[in-house]
Amino acid sequence: MSNMDGDEVQDDRGSREEWTLLFWTSLAVIIPVVITLWCSTQRSKRKIHTKEFFRKSKHGWHYTDLFHKPTYCCVCSQHILNGAFCDCCGVCADEQCLRRADRSLVCKEIMAPPRSNGTSEHHWVRGNVPLASYCLVCELQCGTQPKLCDFRCIWCQSTVHDDCIPSMTDRGRCDLGEFRSLIIPHHYLYNVNKLRRRHPEDYSKLGSSCGRGWTPVLVLANTRSGNNMGDDLLKQFRILLNPVQVFDLSKLAPSKALQLCTLLPPGSVRVLVCGGDGTVGWVLDAIDAMKLKGQDPFIPQVTILPLGTGNDLANTLGWGSGYAGEIAVEQVLRNILDAEVVKMDRWKVQVASKGLYFRKPKVLSMNNYFSVGPDALMALNFHTHREKTPSFFSSRILNKVVYFLYGTKDCLVQECKDLDKRIELELDGERVRLPSLEGIIVSNIGYWGGGCRLWEGMGDEPCPPTRLDDGLLEVVGVFGSFHCAQIQVKMANPVRLGQAHTVRLVLKSSRMPMQVDGEPWAQGPCTITITHKTQVHMLYHSGEQTDDDDDDDDDADTSASETESHDSPRPRL
Repeated sequence: MSNMDGDEVQDDRGSREEWTLLFWTSLAVIIPVVITLWCSTQRSKRKIHTKEFFRKSKHGWHYTDLFHKPTYCCVCSQHILNGAFCDCCGVCADEQCLRRADRSLVCKEIMAPPRSNGTSEHHWVRGNVPLASYCLVCELQCGTQPKLCDFRCIWCQSTVHDDCIPSMTDRGRCDLGEFRSLIIPHHYLYNVNKLRRRHPEDYSKLGSSCGRGWTPVLVLANTRSGNNMGDDLLKQFRILLNPVQVFDLSKLAPSKALQLCTLLPPGSVRVLVCGGDGTVGWVLDAIDAMKLKGQDPFIPQVTILPLGTGNDLANTLGWGSGYAGEIAVEQVLRNILDAEVVKMDRWKVQVASKGLYFRKPKVLSMNNYFSVGPDALMALNFHTHREKTPSFFSSRILNKVVYFLYGTKDCLVQECKDLDKRIELELDGERVRLPSLEGIIVSNIGYWGGGCRLWEGMGDEPCPPTRLDDGLLEVVGVFGSFHCAQIQVKMANPVRLGQAHTVRLVLKSSRMPMQVDGEPWAQGPCTITITHKTQVHMLYHSGEQTDDDDDDDDDADTSASETESHDSPRPRL
């Protein structure tokens, strides 16, 4: 009997131990889950409050938990682990000091009265000066100590040691620095706001106070283009310029951003478009809309920082085939200062669908090229898949790989064969007999397909030079996707069909892929008419070279006439 009682006691003890183990095991699992959920909830609430705080603040705060260099809080002077920085004035603050920094530290003012002598004052921010910056007084390097030290003016970007500030000869006067001719001073907008009647002559008088050769630049960036560098560029340009002249096209349309031109001296404004060829076309359409409103005197000159995939227009104008941060933003502004003005033709593409006589024809603007055939098919396939999964197409290199895959597929399928039997071509009213082609390309600029000189081909055959402002279009044919690839690597020439002031194509049957400046669609039977629309002023930079240009430089036997033919996309003024 005693043995049975002992067994029962032992079983009860074992059962209690099992329940105890189960209890503590459950706690070990549940407590971390509860803590994690609570932390996640608090983090979400904090994120919502922080976002609302950033929205109401006059600073352009951006939260970060990883600074790219040692950074110190402008309030408590301690090293920052988690905090925020202002992309307009460069003020940095840790999480605990953020609200205090927002109240006590003034951001860059876009509009403020001038000093009594009409000049601007320095706006000093202490600490976190740029690397390799030198003191304005003693010319020794600033920011070398591991603490919050030295000052930087957020307008002229000058840096001064803590000990050197008292010895500055003219401590208050700021000349806006190296890029004074591109910056809109805050006192200019203040004076404009005081004008009772606003006439172009009044703007010119106010502009004369900003110095000789004042050509303010507006920055219009598409944050969705190419490598998604738009956000970083916006931050850097806001630091160097007046924030009022920097626009995010994902938040504000070009037509509204360009209205700032009407508050500046006529003919003085330059517009830097950060994006691909599609973004440039969007801005140029907005400029055409300004002409319709009678704002011709305020039409700006346009330059490009290429962020897209192809960037053929930027390449033609000497700004390179793509920007990936290889040169500093300061150098980009210097290039704009050195650029020269050229004229560029713009064209109207009218698409009248067959049988739809009561519907207005589709009208598009063209800057680069129109095409029907395999390259338009590649663009259409790429565009369709990018619309479905835009996050997948955020890399310029990846985009080109996708283009290559679609081109390889078309080499096997040949969806556009027998184009010559389905389409008629007229150049200036004269019918052109077509060979057995798969595609036709109508080009306005020197480059096509992401950096290829289409009209010149291999450069081994004489051909009429191309110009941006001659009112002529170059029309070529291709035999297929493989032929396009051969042209791009200079192993074949295109079929040159001619040059013309007016191009007319008649698609007689079936649906064909078409594109205008990289914007593709599938089109049924129709009549396409391309006529001259207008001219715009662009900025040409002669210092940038592409890979093709480097190859040409290696050929020591190239004659002067051939060199002129290669450089012919640049108009003679």
